[in-house]
Amino acid sequence: MKSTIVKVGVGFLLGATAIGGVATAASSDPIGVKACVDKKTQVMYLATNNTCSASRTLVSLGASSIDVKSIAALVTPSVVSIKVTSAAGSGTGSGSIYKTNSTSSYIITNNHVVEDGANGGSILVEFINGDTIAATIVGRDVNYDLAVIKVEKGNLPVVTIGNSSNISVGDPVVAIGSPLGLASTVTSGIVSAKNRPVTTGTSGAESYVNAIQTDAAINPGNSGGALLDSSGRIIGVNSAIASLSSDGTSGNIGLGFSIPINEAKRIIDELIATGKSTRPVLGIYFDTTYTGIGAKISKLSPGEGAEKAGIPAGSIIKSIDGVKITDQVGAIVRIRSYAPGNTITVVVELPSGATQSFKVLLGSAPSS
Repeated sequence: MKSTIVKVGVGFLLGATAIGGVATAASSDPIGVKACVDKKTQVMYLATNNTCSASRTLVSLGASSIDVKSIAALVTPSVVSIKVTSAAGSGTGSGSIYKTNSTSSYIITNNHVVEDGANGGSILVEFINGDTIAATIVGRDVNYDLAVIKVEKGNLPVVTIGNSSNISVGDPVVAIGSPLGLASTVTSGIVSAKNRPVTTGTSGAESYVNAIQTDAAINPGNSGGALLDSSGRIIGVNSAIASLSSDGTSGNIGLGFSIPINEAKRIIDELIATGKSTRPVLGIYFDTTYTGIGAKISKLSPGEGAEKAGIPAGSIIKSIDGVKITDQVGAIVRIRSYAPGNTITVVVELPSGATQSFKVLLGSAPSS
């Protein structure tokens, strides 16, 4: 699977390899809320008297300190390996089981994991028990580096969706993936930063991510895997790492980036429903020659939100909903973190030098 480095301060490396396997439950006394996970169905039940039957595993959720063993036992069955073979070569990546019914299941991953399988290639999914089944692409979104694939296998354990808007810097997190082909690797760390503008991909096909930054070890191969909160809920789709190597071959340096699940969920649901997705539109063109602080507007799109709000061309965007904008990439990433139809507050420096705030209703456009 090809990897791409984009230099934004440091390089950002897209990785792809695999996931699956079994983790054990905590052997020490659990902390937090106790629950029992059925070893066969992965259905979770409230623990009675803090004990479980022989067919269920005792886990601890929502504790003040993270219980990595319990999270691994709970979530690993919901994470799969993805192998893609095409004329361009082969590679592997990770995915999380998002939705299931009696006959089929939907799996979320990165676009860059499966894109080589989109034109005549094959995609295979391997589950925790070693079973392998062919998958088809439901839809892909290059702009957000997200994809949904489908397997004709039902009643699978799904990941529990968290709320990435509720996380704070310093919160503990767990990452599950297959760095360098080492399946079912579980690592832990903290949320290092939020709203980190990251671009990945090749020129003309860039992905813009309003990323969660973490120091949980993420390496090439973790792509498409899950970033989890202290309750084992997915809060991000692991997508990129920073690299100090010019050829992009270095491993983890404590700078991993994940697509927030609140942003990803809208795209994922649209892809499942229609095979396509949308992106929000502010209705501006950027001045790519501008080198100052902020993002300068060169012209407006007629009839779109910025023009209707009264923002004049030549203005410089300084903040969006209170988040400081330092450059064009930051502006694009922040805008794309919203959904079409949202109203945002844009603070600009007018051509006159004065500062003014505008309420803008975001439009909608097809996402590639």
